[in-house]
Amino acid sequence: MKKTLVVFAHPYLEHSNSNVELINFYVRHQHYTLRDLYEEYPDFHIAAFRERKRLANYDRFVFQFPLIWFGMPPLLRLWIDEVFDRDWLQPNQHNPLENKEVYILVTTGGKESSFTKEGTYQYTVDELISGLIVSLKVFKADIRHIKIVYQANKLSKKEIILHKKEFTELLNQ
Repeated sequence: MKKTLVVFAHPYLEHSNSNVELINFYVRHQHYTLRDLYEEYPDFHIAAFRERKRLANYDRFVFQFPLIWFGMPPLLRLWIDEVFDRDWLQPNQHNPLENKEVYILVTTGGKESSFTKEGTYQYTVDELISGLIVSLKVFKADIRHIKIVYQANKLSKKEIILHKKEFTELLNQ
């Protein structure tokens, strides 16, 4: 099984049943390392050098977060800005993200139809999280799948479990 780092960022975790269900899955499986950025960096002071060193120890990455005000949570945005600094990789240096599998899981309270060109917001979730997507592509990571869970705050326990099952099956391929 691939050694997987889960970079999780949710500033209001106590209000998110869907995210908690997946966190419980990661914690129960030894090949997943869960990193809750809001727990680890409550003061928003990112240890970028330590984070870069840590990335080299994993075969695969999961970025999991809710859509907050039509973008990534602020701490995740800061983490990306500081850890994925373009000066990090110099010519002829090892790129710890190159060809590594990446999965992105985004939860949102909005309806799927709202996140279309014709919908309420006129932007897709992929467009709203493009900063992460472009950053990963610059570092030549292999983005395997982006899963979006719409209306996450209205899902029944059974629906949450079905989303978890679908996502874990993706990870187990």
